[in-house]
Amino acid sequence: MTATESYDPAAHYNRVTAAWGFLLGDELHYGYYVTGDEPLPVATGQLTQQMIEAAGFEPGQHVLDVGCGTGTPACRMAREFGLEVLGITTSEVGVAAATERARAEGLPGARFEVRDGTDNQLPDASFDRVWIMESSHLMPDRQALLNESARVLRPGGRVVLCDIIRRREIPFAELRDRRREFAVLRAAHGAARMDPLSDYATYAANAGLVDVVTRDITSETLPTFDHWQARLEENRAEVTALLGEQGADDFEESLVILRRLWQDGTLGYGLMSAAKLA
Repeated sequence: MTATESYDPAAHYNRVTAAWGFLLGDELHYGYYVTGDEPLPVATGQLTQQMIEAAGFEPGQHVLDVGCGTGTPACRMAREFGLEVLGITTSEVGVAAATERARAEGLPGARFEVRDGTDNQLPDASFDRVWIMESSHLMPDRQALLNESARVLRPGGRVVLCDIIRRREIPFAELRDRRREFAVLRAAHGAARMDPLSDYATYAANAGLVDVVTRDITSETLPTFDHWQARLEENRAEVTALLGEQGADDFEESLVILRRLWQDGTLGYGLMSAAKLA
């Protein structure tokens, strides 16, 4: 859970992307639930909508989507708002899937490339918005991520970010006692490190960003685990064919663990937005 040494997020995503389409849906991220009963595609769309509202898009803007997955939010941005979107990820599988999605939808304004969000090699001040949706927890250097995001923003631009967060300190003794649980989470979801939402605000401020706004949406994302469980039950044969029986079992056990971590206040979910001085 906290280990990042010698871990390759791209290899993890290359391995799980196809299976996660069956488990997490097209958007490959958590849902935002108003009633808790919404279908998963509705709830994931509602989380994307929360990010859209925080971004405050205007037609013709250029957007950098950091950790773009298979391109569903990027294509939505291009389609609904007339934006020019560059999605980046370290996963070749993700880029290929996202590129095909944009082609199939007739969206030349959505492009995708293999790049590292913490060292993206893109020109200074080349984007109006930077969009970081549920990808930062797999990037060990969060400060570098926010520094790069601020660097490529034009004056007056905005960063919007959402991700899993840590809501309390976890004592060493507890980490030791729960090491098997954290090993299951790593096997199922990758080697992640969860930071408090306040740390993200600090990273943004250190990067020179202002007007930092954070929002905890832990309760709104909690029903996600029940919906992922239902999708696993519906698609177990396909998931097992892609991940193996152990992989499917690890994912199922991870849902029990994550639900408990949400409920006991250890982990949760947060949104952040920040601006670059005009």
